[in-house]
Amino acid sequence: MSAVPKPEPNPSAAALVKPLRSDGQEARTRLLDAALVLFADKGFAKTSTREIAQAAQVNVASISYYFGDKAGLYHAVFTDPRSNPRIEASDIDDPGKDLAHALRVLLSGFTEPLKQGVQMQNCMKLHFREMLEPTGLWDAEIDDNIRPAHMATVRVLCRHLGVTQPDDDVHRLAFSIVGIAMVLHVGADVIGAISPQLIATPGAIDTYTEHLVATAMAMVEGERQRRAALAAPRKP
Repeated sequence: MSAVPKPEPNPSAAALVKPLRSDGQEARTRLLDAALVLFADKGFAKTSTREIAQAAQVNVASISYYFGDKAGLYHAVFTDPRSNPRIEASDIDDPGKDLAHALRVLLSGFTEPLKQGVQMQNCMKLHFREMLEPTGLWDAEIDDNIRPAHMATVRVLCRHLGVTQPDDDVHRLAFSIVGIAMVLHVGADVIGAISPQLIATPGAIDTYTEHLVATAMAMVEGERQRRAALAAPRKP
């Protein structure tokens, strides 16, 4: 039996930083990349602006220039669309599109960031740390991004299932659909150890996305059949 491949070690903040272009336009991105690693490893309170600037190889005054202060930088890192893309409710709940389109939009919001590799791993660490050491950004993330996307998904499911008002089962279905994509984030190290080829390349991630869409479609069909069976008259 061949040895299980070990995940690559997480590089330091400085190791992720490329040489700065002479025009300085990459300074903001470098600060975001370095701060993500440090905030994920140490948290907001224990990370100083000086060490972020040092890791990014820029002047500490650049943080004030681009982000105002450390809190502004933390907010920018947490909401960076490269690893935390906003899923627009209107893109999910588009009456002119079919169910598969809505599910693909929703699930792609979880799979596309995986193409960022190590950056996505650090983003997940940051999110878990924010839950354990809250600064208020996780609550804002729920209100501004997660809740609208969830409710849009619920509206689409209701239309497809012929449900006038969403009930608990529709909400359960919406959360369950998201759950099949979340495992790619919380279980990325397990997937990497057992079947790394599943998420090793952008093409593999696209294939996984389509598999998730097909799985979600089957889940919705299962719920439709369950409801139909419950509504059918019982035989005497």
